[in-house]
Amino acid sequence: MTIRVLVADDQTLVRAGFRALLDSEEGIEVVGEAVDGADAVAQARATRPDVVLMDIRMPKLDGLDATARIVADPNLSGTKVLVLTTFELDEYVFGALRAGASGFLLKDVDPVALIDAVRLVADGQGLLAPAVTRRLIEAFVAASPSDEPDGSAAAPTAERQLPELTPREREVLTLVGRGMTNHEIAEHLVLSPLTAKTHVSRLFSKLGARDRAQLVVLAYEAGLVG
Repeated sequence: MTIRVLVADDQTLVRAGFRALLDSEEGIEVVGEAVDGADAVAQARATRPDVVLMDIRMPKLDGLDATARIVADPNLSGTKVLVLTTFELDEYVFGALRAGASGFLLKDVDPVALIDAVRLVADGQGLLAPAVTRRLIEAFVAASPSDEPDGSAAAPTAERQLPELTPREREVLTLVGRGMTNHEIAEHLVLSPLTAKTHVSRLFSKLGARDRAQLVVLAYEAGLVG
């Protein structure tokens, strides 16, 4: 099954480089190139790609707003957004995370790592760059505004939903928050890979998470990962 990718970046050479790299891989096809955020949204709606490689800083409409519009479009429920950023703690990344981006990578990522990231995100396994994951999520959670009118901190969504989780599911959520894959979770808990995958799938359903990246955020918000 071919993974269809849309590349959104305002730099011609960057788009050309990503296209050449991805098109050379078996099972991956670049279906379009967008020059700004508005173009990315329009092309996503026209081509319905599996993955959008989204630059954050673009003219007309930045990657944050473009990500939000793509994620909110019910006709694009099968499209995942993989954000590429130059800065490890770019404040725009926090907004993209809230908007529903499925993964984050630095632009200087190794070509093989980029290809692997596209495959993982297309498979629904949200991805966060190892170099920035912990700081990014901690900063995101710390910067999340209160939704209480008197300014007091509101209970995080995940914390309110945790009673619905079994002890094993809480344990699995903690390990997901630490960045473990399903295979690593299975080994850590001495489970079969299929059982670990089933637990993660139940977390998606019970917590209303779009993908693994959101599970990581929820684990941090609920205080399961210190």
